[in-house]
Amino acid sequence: MTRSRANDTEVCGVTAAIAVIDGKWKTALLWQLESGPHRPGELRRLLPGVSEKVLTTALREMETDGLVHRRVYDELPLRTEYSLTAFGRELSEVLGPLSDWGHRRLERLVEAGTAPAH
Repeated sequence: MTRSRANDTEVCGVTAAIAVIDGKWKTALLWQLESGPHRPGELRRLLPGVSEKVLTTALREMETDGLVHRRVYDELPLRTEYSLTAFGRELSEVLGPLSDWGHRRLERLVEAGTAPAH
């Protein structure tokens, strides 16, 4: 899904919601930020495998979409923290049932023996 779908007012609601969490890291970022504000370096440590560039891009997109708040402290060295907005917390809450469904699906795959081997 392309980023342009996030602002397309002619799509269904599910597509509009998925457009703002599309990508490998955004749902993980929402999950991490549920516990409170985090600095970018903390988020990189909590999400092994995410590059600084990808993290910055995802956080900026989430800020543009109103999901996260970026706070820059006026001190030296500069300190930046990201936290969920009320809109971001609302999205995180509604993703809970979807996550539950996803876990049930994975359990069914394991039970059926169709889960891919790692």
